[in-house]
Amino acid sequence: MMLPTHVLGGMLLAAPLVRVAPELAPIGFVAGFLGGLFPDLDMYVGHRKTLHFPVYYGLFAALALLAALVAPSAATVAAALFLLGAALHSVADMYGGGLELRPWEGNSDRAVYDHYRGTWIAPRRLVRYDGAVEDLALSVGLALPLLFLVTSPLREMVLGTLLVAAVYTMTRRYLAELAAQIAPYAPDALSPFLPDRYVDDDPKR
Repeated sequence: MMLPTHVLGGMLLAAPLVRVAPELAPIGFVAGFLGGLFPDLDMYVGHRKTLHFPVYYGLFAALALLAALVAPSAATVAAALFLLGAALHSVADMYGGGLELRPWEGNSDRAVYDHYRGTWIAPRRLVRYDGAVEDLALSVGLALPLLFLVTSPLREMVLGTLLVAAVYTMTRRYLAELAAQIAPYAPDALSPFLPDRYVDDDPKR
């Protein structure tokens, strides 16, 4: 799934705070957003493996959530929502497309790495690929309740994220072709940072 869907999902996890602890809701929404974003910081360094932990994030999130319930504060709530957002992101990637340059072709058997079992989890493809129409629909569905729950400047953050989602959906396939054309001409200094799929799109590597 695309990053806008992940960050909106992370934000929505903080929705209960609006009722139970409204003073902590803003920090919860921001922490959920950042948690939803964090795993994809490995985009060019072992994507969906280096910072994706579908098992371990959930375990730490449960402990952090317990701490937030016992001693609610900005710090404990932020930690819990950050970890919950990262956990949701890592698990959600299991239900998207595979790790390949053109995931709509369905050639990859790698969705996200399971460090606990030491193996790659195969893609379920409920969302065919990041940036698919259904991915955009999911982003919109997650954003709608947020627009009623948050105020400025968080509302502008949600709207901006939706705009990014729409543009990415419209350009997704073109971006893949552009990456394939540009990658061979990248300077040697950048070569170690280019994902293998940009070079030969071999899902087994």
